[in-house]
Amino acid sequence: MSRPSRYADRPWLALLDEAQRAPVDPADSLVHALAAAVAEAPDRTFLSYFDARLSYREVDGLSDSVAAHLAARGLERGDRVAVLLQNSPHFVLALLGAWKAGAVVVPVNPMYKSAEVGHVLRDGEVTALVCSDRAWESYLRETAAGSPVRIVLTASELDFQTRDDARVLGFERPPRAADADDLVAVARQGGTAPGGRDPRPDDIALISYTSGTSGTPKGATNTHANIMHNAERQSTGLGLPEAPVYYALAPLFHITGMVCQFGACLNSAGTLVLTYRFEPGVVLEAFAEHRPHYTVGPATAFMALAARPDATREHFASFVNISSGGAPVPPALVEGFRERFGPYIRVGYGLTECTAPCASVPPGLEAPVDPVSGTLSVGLPGADTLVRILDDQGEEVPFGEQGEIVVRGPQVIPGYWRRPEATAETFPDGELRTGDIGFMDEQGWLYVVDRKKDMINASGFKVWPREVEDVLYTHPAVREAAVVGVPDGYRGETVKAYISLRPGAETDPDALAVYCKERLAAYKYPRQVEILPELPKTASGKILRRELRSRAHDND
Repeated sequence: MSRPSRYADRPWLALLDEAQRAPVDPADSLVHALAAAVAEAPDRTFLSYFDARLSYREVDGLSDSVAAHLAARGLERGDRVAVLLQNSPHFVLALLGAWKAGAVVVPVNPMYKSAEVGHVLRDGEVTALVCSDRAWESYLRETAAGSPVRIVLTASELDFQTRDDARVLGFERPPRAADADDLVAVARQGGTAPGGRDPRPDDIALISYTSGTSGTPKGATNTHANIMHNAERQSTGLGLPEAPVYYALAPLFHITGMVCQFGACLNSAGTLVLTYRFEPGVVLEAFAEHRPHYTVGPATAFMALAARPDATREHFASFVNISSGGAPVPPALVEGFRERFGPYIRVGYGLTECTAPCASVPPGLEAPVDPVSGTLSVGLPGADTLVRILDDQGEEVPFGEQGEIVVRGPQVIPGYWRRPEATAETFPDGELRTGDIGFMDEQGWLYVVDRKKDMINASGFKVWPREVEDVLYTHPAVREAAVVGVPDGYRGETVKAYISLRPGAETDPDALAVYCKERLAAYKYPRQVEILPELPKTASGKILRRELRSRAHDND
């Protein structure tokens, strides 16, 4: 007999304010939200890109023309359009144009190599591809040749603006490709979006391929309703002013950037500041110029900003809310950042499979730190969300006990693209099995301990990498830390730490191992420490433990 539910009462509701508990009634899609923004504030700046400014009216017209072109080229409702671009207006025009044409967008990480892109194009049965001229010329023409792609639009990231920043846009404009259409020329043709293709809430909006940190990427089918629920919760629950300014720190091709920046901003009729890709000096200058109210990014991005000697409190003075998600955030980073710059980084938790956040730290509250493990809470679930903690048998565990985090709510996707077995395994009865180990306290604060697959078994003792990493982050010389298990003839597995150092800092592997030994049980501290200039990361800023494990095995 199953134990009575401890989580269905949603104890976290007592900590949410009235606005955060209130039901939401989002628009049917971001295309509908765009129409509302155009009606409300047609001349308000929607996109800022270096010295370029595009209003809501302009973006609406340009994306209409992109939709008209795609339809004229034979794109049908439900066809897939892959968008492989950095944070620039071209991404937004391609995204909205594809949706207006009734298509499904497949955001693709521009850091993917040819084989990875080829997998996405074939697995997603992609009809149209939007990419940069440079990527098309350098490798995508050959990659697309072995896929279903038959419509190609290319663009130069130098379009729309003249204030090129060599730190992120230090390249020449390549010749126009004769075998691809020019996205900007198409957008300026003045076409009208085809009628009868407006997205419906249950239509698939995105096929978001998982980052592949634990295997071959699968396509998560985020619906328009999934996106709009979280966009609405973000735009109504952050306490931002009217016409808010969002800075796109996270890449828009990642679900966090897509929903928490682009989606929430458009849903609020705000201004979205884009600067192509992350470069700390450019980011700080954009903060000073645009005075944003909100941004969200991985912990590694905030570490990089904090490492800049020219970063000041004034750079962050305009922010009403700063969030971090996508990867664990050490408590030392949150406190150090607040002490130096002022803002409190509000941690959130989510996955591609739940369309970004399913828990966050609401305005007015601060995340507690678990006194036993030292783990910083990732926040409270939303009012519409049910988060439970289950044991290996699928039974709920008591508050405070560790188990697998599972999520049910309107942001949870229906499944993976054409992967019925993976869907059945990960979404039994529509509930997302995250693969993350965590626990919840009696008030409803959620804590993430680590990934199931990342647990280290040292002499029969469980070691969670996150706990060791949190200790390493308290060392004044450590900028980034990642801990993995490596084979050991005596212990079976032993703990190895990979470290990058703060600019100008000095230490050595032995000193770091001793530092951890003084603060952790004997079986937990890293027997091996390796210092690298940079740790490998996904484009969204997650440190890739998988690559570090491979490195450790290769060097063994």
